[in-house]
Amino acid sequence: MTTAVADALVESFVIEGSVPLNGRIRAAGNKNGALPILAACLLTDEPVQLANVPHIRDVETMIELLVDLGAEVEWTGPNDVRVHAADVEKTELDEELSRRIRASFLLAGPLLARCGRATVPPPGGDVIGRRRLDTHIHAFQQLGAEIELTRIYEMRSRGRLQGRHIFLDEASVMGTENAIMAAVHAAGETVIGNAACEPHVQDLCRFLVSLGARISGIGSNVLRIDGVDGLGGGEWRIGPDHIEVASFIGLGAVTPGEIVIEGVLPADVEPTLLAFERLGVQLELQESSVLVPDGQVLAVEDDLGGQIPKIEDGPWPAFPADLTSIALAVATQARGTILIFEKMFENRLFFVDKLVGMGARIILCDPHRAVVNGPAQLYGERLTSPDIRAGMAMLLASLCAEGVSTIGNVGEIDRGYERIDERLRALGARIERVEA
Repeated sequence: MTTAVADALVESFVIEGSVPLNGRIRAAGNKNGALPILAACLLTDEPVQLANVPHIRDVETMIELLVDLGAEVEWTGPNDVRVHAADVEKTELDEELSRRIRASFLLAGPLLARCGRATVPPPGGDVIGRRRLDTHIHAFQQLGAEIELTRIYEMRSRGRLQGRHIFLDEASVMGTENAIMAAVHAAGETVIGNAACEPHVQDLCRFLVSLGARISGIGSNVLRIDGVDGLGGGEWRIGPDHIEVASFIGLGAVTPGEIVIEGVLPADVEPTLLAFERLGVQLELQESSVLVPDGQVLAVEDDLGGQIPKIEDGPWPAFPADLTSIALAVATQARGTILIFEKMFENRLFFVDKLVGMGARIILCDPHRAVVNGPAQLYGERLTSPDIRAGMAMLLASLCAEGVSTIGNVGEIDRGYERIDERLRALGARIERVEA
């Protein structure tokens, strides 16, 4: 473990709650878009210049993995990265680096496509429940790869991968991305059915097209890829992080003051707004920004007949699983009762006992469902972040609580939110980063 990572894990945020937040905050580049795009840079031996790359721990780890494989990677600006994978010297991923992020497995597709082999240790990442790799493996096998699984994944192809009609057994985001990257150089046409179509999947496809790939159906759940012999270099700007935009909407909803979130693509955030409206959040979606006005009076909008409503996640364009923790935190401040239904990950909601300790009224029905009754007066507490999104939910709760909260293990939050303490201080938040 590097010193930087170790330091982040022992740092804490100390937050004084109930302080008005006012001003403008710009959405960073999409973490879940930057990671596969960085991996896809292995598909070309020409240089690629990337802009709007979030400078976060997960991105730094992906860059370390690329460098270990032989690529030249450098930060050319605060959020600009140049990648030149002229020579890929090895096809075996570093095990310690792979354990840090789940996205390490995204290098399997590019390595198979370019080198015909990949040795990949089990990936790390958030411990939010079982996270299958079956979809990735089945897609690789249908394209002609041979897979041997012991403690690690040994993958190889006898010659060039072959285009096929593939129907994914689930609309896995990373599984779709790996299948796309493996198919870009495959011989003939690949059709991917039940493909994920989240904004970051679309961004990866458009990036590859800018380098010379032939991909159609972008934005739908059926992708057609005509394999090409090679890709060129180029420049690409990572799209804004719609999960971060929605996190800041939640932040503005539960704290006094007016916040404007800049750098927004409306098409990427519109599907999430229905859930916030169900919690009574008032906002104005503009051409490239979102205004969250002061004076929010949050109230749950009941279903017809006065029935208790629910917020549930699902494949895009349904409500993103990465936002269920944020929605739950906002719901603690809304008058009424609502069910939060997290369908994908059985450990995602296990952090709610921390919010209950702050005063929230939440019943965890089972690993996937929580009933929230609000509004509840929250009080400062000592907390520890178990994963990226739970950490951000705790941050929201701490900023609207009475008194002082301490959140430990903030390295988890740093994995997904760039310089979050600095950016919140610019809005007036009283938050300090200290050594635990």
